[in-house]
Amino acid sequence: MTAALPIEDDTGVDTQAPRPRRWRWLRKHPTLIAGALMLVIVAIIAIAAPHIANYDPQDIDPLARLQPPSAEHYFGTDALGRDVFSRAVWGGRVSLIVGISVAIFATVIGVVIGLVAGFVRWADGPIMRFMDGLMAIPGILLAIALMAVTKASMTTVIVAITIPEIPRVARLMRSLALTLREQLYVEAAHAVGTRLPTILWRHVLPNTVAPLIVQATFVAASAVLIEASLSFLGVGIPAQVPSWGNMMAEGRNFVAVAFHIILYPGVFLALTVLAINLLGDGLRDALDPRLARQL
Repeated sequence: MTAALPIEDDTGVDTQAPRPRRWRWLRKHPTLIAGALMLVIVAIIAIAAPHIANYDPQDIDPLARLQPPSAEHYFGTDALGRDVFSRAVWGGRVSLIVGISVAIFATVIGVVIGLVAGFVRWADGPIMRFMDGLMAIPGILLAIALMAVTKASMTTVIVAITIPEIPRVARLMRSLALTLREQLYVEAAHAVGTRLPTILWRHVLPNTVAPLIVQATFVAASAVLIEASLSFLGVGIPAQVPSWGNMMAEGRNFVAVAFHIILYPGVFLALTVLAINLLGDGLRDALDPRLARQL
């Protein structure tokens, strides 16, 4: 029996050949698919919060205080009678906005600092010593210190979390820049008189996208955790704004009688951080050229 030939369209292009390769690629990166699906689900829930939540997250009902989960209140109510499900769904918006914003700002600023340190030799020492000084301070402590001298808001939380994350991206970008500036195509561009900004834009940055994307996912996961920690300690998002950290902080005094207040936001937080980390691990494996050659 002869093997069936692949079907070709009118242009002579094989329309079936890529499919097995795509499925093989998906099977090779299950963590990437799992992380992406989980993160998409969390994002959909957060975006659709106004349509999913069956109560206003700020509505107070003293007669419904500390009720267990039921058909009326899916996740129960808190000490003020507010619906925990509605607050948990709205809290996802805060975490995702903070995580994405910190990842973008820290990556952009870190890339600029890393490029300057990697290609401007006289600036390398002072810049990296300053980055080392920032990294010597635990990120959560630096964020608490910054929040202590500012007014609590989402903007200040994003700024306070972004500053400790910048050195991580800057050091990565600097190491990549130090490697790429010794490549022959970069030296050739210098030799023909190409301006440095053009070299950085055309030859350096395109070769740093993969590791920077992976680093950005880990920064986002760290930002979500730090935001929840700051809110739990009372120095993050204002208490009236529903966030997972605020919800757990308010429920810690009622663990013995209403464990659901702290359980559900904790589950949402854990699943979100897990999804981002799985996505980062999967991207690292998928974008690694050494692993790509094995597919």
